[in-house]
Amino acid sequence: MTENTEKTYGFAIVGCGLIADFHAKAIAEIPNARLVMTASRSEENARRVAEPYGADWTTDWPEVLRRRDVDIVNVCTPSGAHMPHAIEAAEAGKHVVVEKPLEITVERCDRIIAAAAAAGVKLVTIFPSRFSQTAQAIKQAADDGRFGQIVLADAYVKWYRDQAYYGPGRWQGTKRWDGGGALMNQSIHTIDLLQWLVGPVKSVAGYVGVLGHAGIEVEDAAVAALEFQNGAFGTIEGTTAAYKGYPRRVEICGTEGSVFMEGNDITVWSFAEERPEDEEVRRRLGPKAADSGGSSDPAAISHAGHKSQLEDLLRALDTGGEVLCDGQEGRHAVEIILAIYRSSQLRRRVTLPLA
Repeated sequence: MTENTEKTYGFAIVGCGLIADFHAKAIAEIPNARLVMTASRSEENARRVAEPYGADWTTDWPEVLRRRDVDIVNVCTPSGAHMPHAIEAAEAGKHVVVEKPLEITVERCDRIIAAAAAAGVKLVTIFPSRFSQTAQAIKQAADDGRFGQIVLADAYVKWYRDQAYYGPGRWQGTKRWDGGGALMNQSIHTIDLLQWLVGPVKSVAGYVGVLGHAGIEVEDAAVAALEFQNGAFGTIEGTTAAYKGYPRRVEICGTEGSVFMEGNDITVWSFAEERPEDEEVRRRLGPKAADSGGSSDPAAISHAGHKSQLEDLLRALDTGGEVLCDGQEGRHAVEIILAIYRSSQLRRRVTLPLA
């Protein structure tokens, strides 16, 4: 009999709001992973996330860093609070998983990236949309050059959040903790997909505003025109005020092929040079039962993408390889969004990288 020597990795989660549940569920489904501890300022929240998995819990964050059985820290605090926990975890020798966005400014992203590099630990930015079968199929087509010259590349996130979502005492909708609104919080997944599939963004021109909610400090509606480094043009539309919320869309059109994605379904998969596997892609990834993907309910998402990302991290740790979505990858979408904010403020086109 061959002995199983696969290492089991201990995870801790800091920040025990809604998204922590998805991290905990993902960890529980990975054979060589276990949730060791949760940490939150709220004893109730720390207990709530920990107890279903038999994990310890604490309101004393440094206790997590002292635990030798914690190999990986998942940072699930409000967006504008990611940096301190991520840096302290890295400096304690823990690998770091940060829920999107990596942080709310480029400078804070860079400080996290630098801390992980200095400590020699892995850093993962959570962008689970990249790990869906649909996104992977489109990425392969793009890498194979099947689109020819990409002409237009568009992202549409017409979601809905009621007024209570931005209610008193919540960090959502605040500049300090959310960093932005419909773009930085909700649309960032799709913006990341767009730039990952099409390539780096060269410049943006955008408008953002508050059109559908009262008393929030960040945008609930935004539009932007993009110029990609490869010459393609594109658009981003993002809102949390589109009743009653609709699946996000990504549309890529090129001289030799076009693909449209709605939710996680392929609605158009058309190439000048048909391949034998194309019909299988359309059959397997074509329209299915409606999946809101969080378009009107933040809790209505799957944890499957989180699981895939954490499995990718463990693969990298076991093999000494690199993770597929590291800190630098997480930085890209943040920079694009901040460029759109700057463009709206200045009322002019803004080029990347940001100075």
